[in-house]
Amino acid sequence: MVKYNATRGEIVILSDVITTLAGAAATNCFGVKGMAKRSMSDGLVHLLKREAMGKGVLVTYGPEDEISIELHIIVDYGVNIAALTESIIGEVRYKVESAISRKIHTVSVFVDAMMVD
Repeated sequence: MVKYNATRGEIVILSDVITTLAGAAATNCFGVKGMAKRSMSDGLVHLLKREAMGKGVLVTYGPEDEISIELHIIVDYGVNIAALTESIIGEVRYKVESAISRKIHTVSVFVDAMMVD
């Protein structure tokens, strides 16, 4: 959670807001099929529906209010994964930093699966 002290009180931004922002920014990049979640019961990777995209995102807080974001994605077959992940990192960093007015320490992208249409 991110806290700001304002003149009239305190502003708190929950981690759920950051995960939703990051998930939306990542899935808007060309070549991303969706967010991924690994099932604990069978170990398979599942494509998350748009309303559950935040479940493929992990936000952690380090010392000195450092924010790190970890994304698990499924990509379209045939995309350049290196170029795609660089695009995602830039887009997620820009969207989240713009929304919460806080610098993001790291954005890590994990490609969990590739889908063929």
